[in-house]
Amino acid sequence: MAARRELARPPAAHLLRGTRSAGVLLHPTSLPGGHGVGDLGPESHRFMEWLSRAGYSWWQMLPVGPIGPGNSPYASTSSFAGEELLVSLDHLAEDRLLTEPELRRARVAGGKACVDFPAARIHKRRALLAARDRFAARRGFSSAAFKRFTRESSTWLPDYLGWLGAEPHGLDAFAQFRFSQDWLRLREAAQTLGIRLIGDVPIFVDARSADVAANPELFRLDRRGTPTVVTGVPPDCFSATGQRWGHPHYRWSAHQASRFAWWRARMRIALQRFDLIRLDHFVGFHHAYEIPASAPDARAGQWRKQAGRELLEALAREFGSLPLIAEDLGAVTPEVARLRDAFDLPGMRVMHHAFWSGTSGDLPHHHRVHSVAYSGTHDNNTTKGWWAGLDRASKARCRALAGQGHPHEALSRLLMSSPATLAIVPAQDILGLGASARMNLPGASRGQWSWRMRQPLTTSAGSRWRALLEASGRASEAAQSPQ
Repeated sequence: MAARRELARPPAAHLLRGTRSAGVLLHPTSLPGGHGVGDLGPESHRFMEWLSRAGYSWWQMLPVGPIGPGNSPYASTSSFAGEELLVSLDHLAEDRLLTEPELRRARVAGGKACVDFPAARIHKRRALLAARDRFAARRGFSSAAFKRFTRESSTWLPDYLGWLGAEPHGLDAFAQFRFSQDWLRLREAAQTLGIRLIGDVPIFVDARSADVAANPELFRLDRRGTPTVVTGVPPDCFSATGQRWGHPHYRWSAHQASRFAWWRARMRIALQRFDLIRLDHFVGFHHAYEIPASAPDARAGQWRKQAGRELLEALAREFGSLPLIAEDLGAVTPEVARLRDAFDLPGMRVMHHAFWSGTSGDLPHHHRVHSVAYSGTHDNNTTKGWWAGLDRASKARCRALAGQGHPHEALSRLLMSSPATLAIVPAQDILGLGASARMNLPGASRGQWSWRMRQPLTTSAGSRWRALLEASGRASEAAQSPQ
C-alpha cells in the first residue's frame, strides 16, 4: 500500500495567523435604505465607517451572486455574476445616470422592515433600465471602463448573458458592469478604513444555473441534462426524512481532467472581491451525501468520498496559502479534520451550540487559536431568540460561564474572550433583536433571507463595542475613535 501523500505547508502563513480581531456578519441586503433592499451604496460605506470606529476589522457577507429560488443567496444562478439588487441607485444618480425624479420613483419599494424582493426588483430594474439607456446614449458601452470590464469578465460573462438570453450591451450586461463598479468603490473604501471583507462560496450550485448550463460535463447529469443524484443530508434529530437540497453532484473526473479550471476561476473571482472566503459545507469536500434524483426525500441517500484533497491542492498551487475558512460544522470525522489541518485552514466554532452539554467543543475554553468563533451564523436564531427557546439546564450552564445581564451581551463578552483569533458577531446580536430578526431557518422555503436593519448602527453602540474589543485585545489598530 502506497504511503499517504502529505501536502507541504504553503509558503505563506494563513491570513488569520497573528493578531486577534473581530468582525460583524451582515449581508448587504440587510442594510437600511430607501429602495426596498440594502445594497452597495452609501449605507454600506456608512456601515464600514461604523465598523472602523467601533474597532472591528472584518465585514462578513453571505454569497453575493444572483439569488435563486426562495431568494436564497446559497441557491445562486451564477458562481461569477453579482446580484443586481446590490447595485446602488444612489451611485447611479451621483454619476448622473439617474435623475432625481427617477431616484424618487425607485423609493416606492422602500420603508419596510423586511426586504420585499419582488417589489424591490421591479423598481430597481426599472431604474437600471433608465440608467442603461442614458449610459448607451453617452456611448458608455464604448468607454475604456466598460471594455476593461468585459475583457476581465470574458471567461464567464458571455455564458451568463447567453443563459439569460441577454444582449452584450443590454440591461443585464450593464447591471453586471455597475455591480463591478460599486464593488471597486466598496473595496477602496474598505482598505482606507482598515476593514477586510469575508465572502462565502457555497460548495454546490443550483441545477438551474448558468454554471450547469455552460459546463454540463462537470456535473452528474443524464442525457437530458437532469441530475442523476442530488445533494442533501441524512435523517437526524432535526428531521426524520433528512434534507433534500437538490443540487447536482460534481463529476469529479471531469474536474480532475481540467485541473479544476472551473473551481480555480470561481475562487479567483471570489478573491478579487474578498480578502477571506468561508468555504461552505467543508465536510462535503471529503464525503458528501448522494440522493437518487428520483427519491422524494433524503432517506435513500448514501455517503460517498469526494475529491476535496485534489481540489485544495490545485487551489494551493495557484494561490499559495489558501485564504479560506472551513465551515466544518456538522458530522466532522477525523478525516475531515485532517483535511482541514493539512491546508492550515481555520475551522468554525458556534457559541449557540456550546451549552447543550458540559463537554461541548464549542465551549470557548475548547476553541482552537486558529479558528473563527461565532455567537451564531445566518442559519442560527438570534441570541435573544435562541435564549428564549433554551432549556433550563442549558441556561444555567450558560449563566455560570457568561454571567448575568442581557443574554446577547453576556454571550458577546464570552465570545470576545475566546482564544480564537477571529470572533464574529451577527448584526442582530449587536442590536439585541429577537427571533423575528432571524435571517434563515434551515429547511424553510418561504419568508427567509429578508431581515433588514431599520436604522444605521449608533455612535453609542460603537463606543460600547470598541471598549469590549479593546478589553479583549481585538480592537483594530486602524480603527477610528468614536465621535
